[in-house]
Amino acid sequence: MIKRSLQWIADKANGEVVTEYKDVIIKGVSIDSRQVNEGVLFIPFKGENVDGHKYVAQALDSGASAALWQSGVQDMPKGLPIVVVEDTLLALQAIGKAYLEEVNPKVIAITGSNGKTSTKDMVEAVLAPNFKVKKTQGNYNNEIGLPITLCQLDEDTEISILEMGMSGFGEIEFLSNLTTPDIAAITNIGESHMRDLGSRGGIAKAKFEIIKGLNGPLFYDGDEPLLNELVASATGEFKKIGFNVDNDFYINDLQASEKSIAFKVGEAQFSVPTLGAHNARNATIAIGIGRLLGLSDEEINENINQLHLTNMRMEQIVGQNKARLINDAYNASPTSMRAAIDTLSIMDVPKKIIVFSDVLELGADSKAYHESVGAYFEGKMIDHLFTVGDEAAYIHRAAEPFTDAMHFESKETLEAELVKYLNPDTVVLFKASRGMALETIINHLI
Repeated sequence: MIKRSLQWIADKANGEVVTEYKDVIIKGVSIDSRQVNEGVLFIPFKGENVDGHKYVAQALDSGASAALWQSGVQDMPKGLPIVVVEDTLLALQAIGKAYLEEVNPKVIAITGSNGKTSTKDMVEAVLAPNFKVKKTQGNYNNEIGLPITLCQLDEDTEISILEMGMSGFGEIEFLSNLTTPDIAAITNIGESHMRDLGSRGGIAKAKFEIIKGLNGPLFYDGDEPLLNELVASATGEFKKIGFNVDNDFYINDLQASEKSIAFKVGEAQFSVPTLGAHNARNATIAIGIGRLLGLSDEEINENINQLHLTNMRMEQIVGQNKARLINDAYNASPTSMRAAIDTLSIMDVPKKIIVFSDVLELGADSKAYHESVGAYFEGKMIDHLFTVGDEAAYIHRAAEPFTDAMHFESKETLEAELVKYLNPDTVVLFKASRGMALETIINHLI
């Protein structure tokens, strides 16, 4: 992690520090006074409801070596190691950028509507045995979290894998310019943030902003027409990944078992210990990046077989009565819900149940999007669908002609009914937006 003097911090953040404290060394950064490790630089933010400057003295008492202070904020403590800056968020971003430039790793940036974290995990799995790799932890993927991630880099980091999230236009462009990636990837275009961006076309444009600071190739979903249109009018190096034969990385001969997927990229065979046809595309992004960095297909296949995905991404759990629970409840979009239906449909198990709840932030067309998920059950090998939530009721109604569908008014009543179906022959897959917290059901069924 970052280990620098307060004078260095002041120089990079365009701030001022009292001379007697200029040689104080900080080790890491923190924005939460309740989670201050020894030696960190505490960075307060002046928000609408809470002013972090009120906790500067507390943070220093708790072990922080120093703190930033935004000019114009009253009652700054005297006689303490404080760097005064014009804006503490801009200072954090400047510090993160400067430290990244000094460590100078190869930067891999990943965005997309779904699959960012899984793809980040896969790229790490492919590269970590051969390079010193550091990846974004948790959801530290925005204008605050990403510079904190940069400050967590070790001095000898060779590759930094950065997840980039957004909710509106301009955000990915900012993160791309902040980090100037050497390699970038767009996993897919779904419907997340439809309320803010207006259309899937708007979402594609927002994700495509990742090329603004890019100094190398972009790997992207070549089966997505919206991205192909943007690429056609852009300059740069582009690598198409997908199931259509015209892709640069053509995925074919996909086979799924209860614990893994196997597929070819061109003629090269790969196996990945996760579920879902959509994860073949995510894995192929990692394969393409591995090849670009000089790894052989044999090395890549061996490395990716050590994959451990972040929790709640196709996470398999043994439930009551030895039923198998698949926790894919971290987040959802109509696109990823259809992928979940496909994942379970092709599994060779006696009894298959899906539990869906609401997809949030879909805007005015939410009803139609949820109905499209329900209609997707036509022809799919799913035995039962359980839904809960106001919007998920539309999934239930549209799915009723195609599967045994039941809608519930609460998670508690759904859980009480679902328990009756749990046995060693049953697989249950859970998926919804983060705000619906379906994992509360899963936790009761373990």
